[in-house]
Amino acid sequence: MTSHPWPMRVGSLLLREATADDVEHLLSFRNDPEVNRFMMRTRVDPDEFRKDWLAIPGSDRDFSCVAEVDGAVAAMGFLEIEDGMGQPGMPEGTEGMIGYIVDPRFAGRGVASDLARGLLAAAFGPLGLRRVTAGCNADNPASVRVLEKSGMRREQHGVEDSWHAELGWVDGYQYAMLDREWRALHERSPSS
Repeated sequence: MTSHPWPMRVGSLLLREATADDVEHLLSFRNDPEVNRFMMRTRVDPDEFRKDWLAIPGSDRDFSCVAEVDGAVAAMGFLEIEDGMGQPGMPEGTEGMIGYIVDPRFAGRGVASDLARGLLAAAFGPLGLRRVTAGCNADNPASVRVLEKSGMRREQHGVEDSWHAELGWVDGYQYAMLDREWRALHERSPSS
C-alpha cells in the first residue's frame, strides 16, 4: 500500500488527511448550492459521502485531503490514482486526477490555487505519478484560473460533453500536466 503524502504545507495551507470530525463540515459545504453550482452532481448522498471519506486512509488509490487555514478546514482536495486507457502493457497506477471544493467563507483567498499546487506536488513527488488531469466547467472562470496558474495546460474543450443536473448539457475543459513539466516548472536555476 502506498503511504499517504499528508501532511504537507503549501502557501497558507496545511494539507492533511480528513478525520471523522471533518466529514460533517465537508458535507455541509459540498451540498451548499453556492458551492456546487459548477459540479456535475449538485448534491451528494450524505451517507455515501461519509463512507467514502472515512475509507480514504485505507485506500491505495484515493489520496484526498482537507486543507486547513489557521486551524479551520477551508477546502477539500481530491487526488485519485487512475489507470490509463487500457492499452496492452501500459503501466498501472501512473496517472491521477485532481479536484477541489472550497468552503465559500474562504473563497477568493488563494486557497484553491495553493491546494491545486499541493495536490500536484503530492502526485509528482511522493506518489510518483507520470500524468495528472483535472476537469472544470467551461463557464467557471475561477477554476480555469486556478488550473492555469498551477501550470496545467488545457488539452480539450468538450462542447456539451457533460450533463449537469440542473443546467443540462454544458461545455467542459480538460487540463493535464506531465511529471517532466512539473519538474521543469519547479527547477531552480543554479544562480537562484
